[in-house]
Amino acid sequence: MRLFSLFFAALLSLMLVAGGMLLSPHSAQAQQAAASTAPPADAGHSASSGLSQGDIARMLPATDMGANAARQNDPHLPPVSNSLATPFDAATIPVNPLAPNADAVGAKTCVACHAQENLQASHSLHVIAFRAGAANSGPQAACESCHGPGSEHAKSPTAPGSIIAFTHDAKTPPRVQAGVCLGCHAGGARQHWNGSIHENRGLSCTDCHNPMARLSPEGLLAQSSINEVCATCHQDIRAKFNRRSHMPLPEGQMACTDCHNPHGSITKPLLKTDTVNETCYTCHAEKRGPFLFEHAPVRENCLNCHDVHGSNQQTLLVAPIPMLCQQCHTMTLHPNDLQTPAGLGNGPHPDERIIGRGCLTCHSNIHGSNNPSGPKFHE
Repeated sequence: MRLFSLFFAALLSLMLVAGGMLLSPHSAQAQQAAASTAPPADAGHSASSGLSQGDIARMLPATDMGANAARQNDPHLPPVSNSLATPFDAATIPVNPLAPNADAVGAKTCVACHAQENLQASHSLHVIAFRAGAANSGPQAACESCHGPGSEHAKSPTAPGSIIAFTHDAKTPPRVQAGVCLGCHAGGARQHWNGSIHENRGLSCTDCHNPMARLSPEGLLAQSSINEVCATCHQDIRAKFNRRSHMPLPEGQMACTDCHNPHGSITKPLLKTDTVNETCYTCHAEKRGPFLFEHAPVRENCLNCHDVHGSNQQTLLVAPIPMLCQQCHTMTLHPNDLQTPAGLGNGPHPDERIIGRGCLTCHSNIHGSNNPSGPKFHE
């Protein structure tokens, strides 16, 4: 009986092996047929992203880069042909004023020398998008759409100004550098760049952005975050965030661009709104009003009382209470000369009515009151 069981098991194994040999040619044929019917792989396929050039072309941003069908059909907007901004597939070769007779040589010529730069920049949206749009803009799109025609640079690589360079020590003027970027990125948040404080100080786009390297999660920044980029120049403001009372910027809960537009605005401190108060109200809506009884310095400007970046006083105040209030309010007719140095907590005769919150102990609704009994902001 045992011998019969062993014989049966061996026979079953032989049958399975034979069946696999018979099936394998059919499986190979099926795989070959599937491969032959599958669409050809895109030459620009990226193994790291899993996206083809066709996928990227469909995913390109519609505007802020300029032209699209919706803008063309909107009667309230100027025609695309009148706009400085262009889509990736219509990027033109910028003119280099220091080499006006140079001609385009194509990206392959550039890569022949700049292999490392090509490797570093291949991940960037700019290069990928220019390659996707090269059907209309030509093979020079990936490099010369930003750096200008490269024939003079190819002849004399060390000649200053032979190519549009985006560094501080380059001979290319900052206005020309920024003009190249604005060729595509015109309008939107950058509509007030010309004439802005940053533009007047000689900054170019690459002082804050680095499109050739991945140094930040987004925005192609020159540092790891927006706040680090701003702190490169604004060291005095950065120091204020180390004070006792500060905006929650060091904790990562907000960024400089939540209040400011570094590309330019119609206000002196580059605010994203028309006034300081409007900027503050975007978060502090309860201070907006309208109030039945309004506090004049509050209505005029929040900066009359607060240092918005940081302070060593409570609630970002520019001076301690009651000294802050006494910059406008004298002690005339105030009961018992309440706010005097002697009545403070560290004075010779501390008064319990002003210890702690000072004036705010009684005038609690100092930003404004809607109570009929609140003309002194008691309610």
